[in-house]
Amino acid sequence: MAAMVSAAWRRAVLGVRSAATGIRVFSHATPSKNKEDPQAKFYPPLQNVMLPPDTFKGKVAFITGGGTGLGKGMTTMLSKLGATCVIASRKLDVLKATAAEITSETGNKVHAVQCDVRDPESVKKTVAEVIQVAGHPSVVINNAAGNFISPSERLSANAWRTITDIVLNGTAYVTLEVGKELIKAGKGAAFLAITTIYAESGSGFVVPSASAKAGVEALCTSLASEWGRYGMRFNVIQPGPIKTKGAFSRLDPTGAFEGEMIKRIPCGRLGTPGEIANLALYLCSDYASWVSGAIIRMDGGEYVFMAGEFNALQKVTGEQWDIMEKMIRNTKGS
Repeated sequence: MAAMVSAAWRRAVLGVRSAATGIRVFSHATPSKNKEDPQAKFYPPLQNVMLPPDTFKGKVAFITGGGTGLGKGMTTMLSKLGATCVIASRKLDVLKATAAEITSETGNKVHAVQCDVRDPESVKKTVAEVIQVAGHPSVVINNAAGNFISPSERLSANAWRTITDIVLNGTAYVTLEVGKELIKAGKGAAFLAITTIYAESGSGFVVPSASAKAGVEALCTSLASEWGRYGMRFNVIQPGPIKTKGAFSRLDPTGAFEGEMIKRIPCGRLGTPGEIANLALYLCSDYASWVSGAIIRMDGGEYVFMAGEFNALQKVTGEQWDIMEKMIRNTKGS
């Protein structure tokens, strides 16, 4: 019996390591058919808009990477609440389609502006166009990103540069250019950056992204201190796994690890773009006018689950706990 408990303990605490990927997985963690754990019923995602109507009426919102995924979700909610939105990315056809779709849904005009955030001159022209067509932005969301999985020894200089140029340099170029224009005009704004939970912890196989996202967080907290005097706030959201087509096609191309992700999320499910959008809009609204320099983790508890040394012991059965308790009580000098 003790051998059985010992084996169960080792499986629960240590897990097994996939020889093919090197990723730690638990032996019990086969992907569920409905891609949710039972406890997910306690945490239903609400998709309705949280803030009151017209919260952003009369305000201009500039969203990079606004044509798809999280950016599209945030733009849609901002437009519903009265904002004049300008979305930007390299793919103008995608932007125009998204802008037309959201405009039709909300009745508020959404502008599409082509921009390569990696290019300072492109950013400068884009910011000038945003001001020309809509006015100075009072909400700026740095959402444009790039990522892929790769062993770090396989990374070329170009691969490193591709990610860091989009994520870190692109965010810096947009933020600094908009910020300078706002300072000249004597206007304030709420800035928001979308990073990731591994910006805090680091992570193998996405090292360029982890490094660049950590830099984005340092940029935001630094400017929250320096530019508060100009009426600018800077905050960050660290999303956990949110299933969007673009991100998952590069980070989980086979779909094999979605079930594994869910097994390490105490809330038992992935997040939704709508949940991120509600938090993002709160942070960019006047309801959060005293929130600046904040980095908010939104991940269903994934980070703390992975961080806790003994969290995997939840897989030990009641019978096994009974046996181990007796063994502990019988240990002399304990």
